[in-house]
Amino acid sequence: MHAREIDMLLDTWRKGIGEGRVVPILGPDSQTGCTDSATGQPLPAHGTDLILAMTGGVPLSPKLMAEFSRAAMSLEFKKGRKFIDRFLTELYARDWSVSPQMRWIAEAKPRYAIDLNRDSVLPKLFADAPHVLIQGVARLSKADPRYRAFRHDGTDYAPLDEDAEGAALAAGEGPILFKPLGCAEPRTSFIASDADFVDFITEMMGGFALPPFLKSRRKDKQYLIAGVRLKKDTERMIVRDLVYDANPHAAGWLVAEAPTPKEIRFANQLGFAVIDAPLSAFWPG
Repeated sequence: MHAREIDMLLDTWRKGIGEGRVVPILGPDSQTGCTDSATGQPLPAHGTDLILAMTGGVPLSPKLMAEFSRAAMSLEFKKGRKFIDRFLTELYARDWSVSPQMRWIAEAKPRYAIDLNRDSVLPKLFADAPHVLIQGVARLSKADPRYRAFRHDGTDYAPLDEDAEGAALAAGEGPILFKPLGCAEPRTSFIASDADFVDFITEMMGGFALPPFLKSRRKDKQYLIAGVRLKKDTERMIVRDLVYDANPHAAGWLVAEAPTPKEIRFANQLGFAVIDAPLSAFWPG
């Protein structure tokens, strides 16, 4: 892409994000350039890197190494759920630097942002101002919704009173940060293993993984999918539900270098423009 095209898109996105018309959907690739402040090692954001971080560098069978959720399910059977939660909590508790894309998103002052990472990088960037955080939750009792909602007052989190605040949030009060796959703070909640994903996606499809105020607020939005590849069924199913009720005329943009036929078909079905470019073209390290 030419520099002028990139600048025009960045201006469009920045303005739309700040006004609440455009919702960024971020994923593992958004963490490129995020490093441990003590060691300089890159954040193991997904795939093989994340699996090896979980196993202490010991590779598993090829089938398990193919996807983190499979590996997590296997180790959950062997070592218990607390092992998975402890690993992810300790991993993300380290002092990680902020990637260029994450910093740009935070500086755009989003009214609503979706982060498909499990770390706390973006919540920390939001922490200097009041906001609402929604965590995805899996495998609770049938009486519980598949999310937890918290209000941050600029200092700390407290449970959100949806009855008292839901109407204002539905009308546009914000900002809102949605972490569908969870995070460690303010309460540990991770969607990690195959069983988590099966439960969570089922509940999303049934409408139980989103607060009512968010269902109202998300209507007619455009989405900037940048940092999430949609090569696998799991990612496509999650994103399809996240962008439900998007702008029917222009759903947004999918940034994907060398997009696969499945990604192109998915984008075309939902009305997304496909931008064949690396993230580094927009947010160089």
